[in-house]
Amino acid sequence: MSENQPLPPDDDEDLPFPLDDDDDAAAPEELPTDDFPIEIEGLTNSFGEQVIHEDLSLKVRRGEILGVVGGSGTGKSVLMRSIIGLQIPEHGCIKVFGRDITAAEDDSEIKIRYRWGVLFQGGALFSTLTVGENVQVPLKQYYPELSAELLDEIARYKVVMSGLPEEAASKFPSELSGGMKKRAGLARALALDPELLFLDEPTAGLDPIGAAMFDELLRELTDTLGLTVFLITHDLDTLYAICDRVAVLADKHVVAVGTIPELLETDHPWIQEYFNGPRARAALSAKERHAKAGVAVDKPGKAGA
Repeated sequence: MSENQPLPPDDDEDLPFPLDDDDDAAAPEELPTDDFPIEIEGLTNSFGEQVIHEDLSLKVRRGEILGVVGGSGTGKSVLMRSIIGLQIPEHGCIKVFGRDITAAEDDSEIKIRYRWGVLFQGGALFSTLTVGENVQVPLKQYYPELSAELLDEIARYKVVMSGLPEEAASKFPSELSGGMKKRAGLARALALDPELLFLDEPTAGLDPIGAAMFDELLRELTDTLGLTVFLITHDLDTLYAICDRVAVLADKHVVAVGTIPELLETDHPWIQEYFNGPRARAALSAKERHAKAGVAVDKPGKAGA
């Protein structure tokens, strides 16, 4: 392996974009869009005799942050991998921007990858590349005609957009903290100006302050850039703070999807236990305190009050 050749990600996770020599990769395909950029019908996934998903259906609305929750082993990450073409389902249909990606004969036929970005749990950064060079990887894949100067400029812009200082672009992953690695991964996920953003446990391992700052950044980016976000998380604070709706995976399919108040009206035992436990009550209290603080800033009381 040459000195400049990237090593596989430290955590051996799949990359959110193909690293191949397909000539068609630099010619993104224009596709129609509608109110549901992601539509899943009758999805079945299994590993041997273990069935993960069975007849799973879900629609993701344009412009929303959809939180995806479920107990361990319910296949949250498998669902995300199925949507982005890294997991081939046994049955069912997955449409992204109106294109049935399950009908593609091979990976090269999925020509809409430039319209989404992915942040895996570990960031999936190349350890031998700087942060800026990591951000440039998908840019070089889809836009090989870009000059080195422009690539560097775009990469630095994305690094700053993700909440990192500009000088972080020249650092290697080993020189970053856990929170900085998350933001570096986010910068790469935003490299191609995607319409869809997939995040797998983005606040896992972060301290409460760092997690809250990441949530605020994600909400701001979603509103500013018009993103649609598919967010896998166990973080109740994140669900209450920024998610427009929440999809619950249990019993091998999506048992409910809606706002948290709507979910609380269901009688599914897992939902009731999850959203009525002490941590959920603490998250709700934190949201209410934050809302009151916002009102206090927007509408200050009389002097001396």
